[in-house]
Amino acid sequence: MLKNTRYYDPINDFRRRVARRLMRTVFGSHGQPTSEPLPDKGIYRILVCHVSHSLGNTLLLTPLLSELERIYPAAEIDILTRSPIANDVYGHFFSVQRIFRLPAHGVGHPFQFFGTLRRMRKIRYDLAIDADPLSQTGRLLTLLSNSNYTLGFSSPKKHGEITHAVPLPDNLESKGRRPVYLLRSAIGRDTQADYPVPDIRLAQSERTQGRETLMRSLAASGITSIGRGLIGIFANATGPKLLGEAWWTRFISVLEAQYPEHRIVEILPASGESMLSSRYPAYYSSDLRKIASVLSGLDVYISADCGIMHLACASDVPTMGIFTATNANEWGPYGAGRHVIAAYGKEPEEVAQMIAAMPELTGRTG
Repeated sequence: MLKNTRYYDPINDFRRRVARRLMRTVFGSHGQPTSEPLPDKGIYRILVCHVSHSLGNTLLLTPLLSELERIYPAAEIDILTRSPIANDVYGHFFSVQRIFRLPAHGVGHPFQFFGTLRRMRKIRYDLAIDADPLSQTGRLLTLLSNSNYTLGFSSPKKHGEITHAVPLPDNLESKGRRPVYLLRSAIGRDTQADYPVPDIRLAQSERTQGRETLMRSLAASGITSIGRGLIGIFANATGPKLLGEAWWTRFISVLEAQYPEHRIVEILPASGESMLSSRYPAYYSSDLRKIASVLSGLDVYISADCGIMHLACASDVPTMGIFTATNANEWGPYGAGRHVIAAYGKEPEEVAQMIAAMPELTGRTG
């Protein structure tokens, strides 16, 4: 039977077959692929490979760590990553034992790169997880591990045999949910149950210090009361997600008219420069956990889609993520008190009215 020439690409097909052979030659086999469920008992040493290094991607791995702690409560988790903030984000999970930090550019730091891999390979794991559905580097690192079971997504972009390959779901794009779906599918758990949300595991002492810091910031601007609540605004973003000061000025004017007794605090970007002409009390820090602590002291957080939005979600503050350019199904917040504000093509006044109607501001719970 002839292949359908409309969909068959002989060059890409040849490239994929060559890649698979090379993977088998270089890495060998990590056990035979199986359709049997991954055991939910007897797994105590787990390696998670996740090379994405942005703030958002780093935080969106934490739901998988929460799920691993739930399913394998007696296990020890190691993480192999390129993220420079991995210790701040993952280091407060009780089950996380080691964080293997790869350099951002391995070619430029070969001794550090191969030294880290050598330390990782000294440990015999029960399970190694390739958590990213697209990264071939993550698959390579998983295959380099010494592990009884290997778990990852199957897709045309993934090469190398693993014991448990899960088809990439068409109806679930969420970056935070997909790694949890991967684990649940492999074990045979309910993939429709509520998903863990991003979590940076703030201690109560950190939350207390964050709220106290906000109070000092208000006092420095001559504000002696939090009024009906604190609204935090982060007005920065990258590329087409950046809304600009004029947009935020129009947005905030509507919000202030609706809620004159609320206080607005600006969360400053890494540059340390106000995006709102220093009109409001502000907070700045280069320390990720201190920023998270301050975010946790807010009553509502508002921003465009960005890493700090994911940090707010992970700090358990009611979050309004404004989406004007990126895919909200993929990057949007989820879970109680975390809202996607679909602002595609809308004026700032319309977006402000959408947020003003949210229960976290109106006080309605029904």
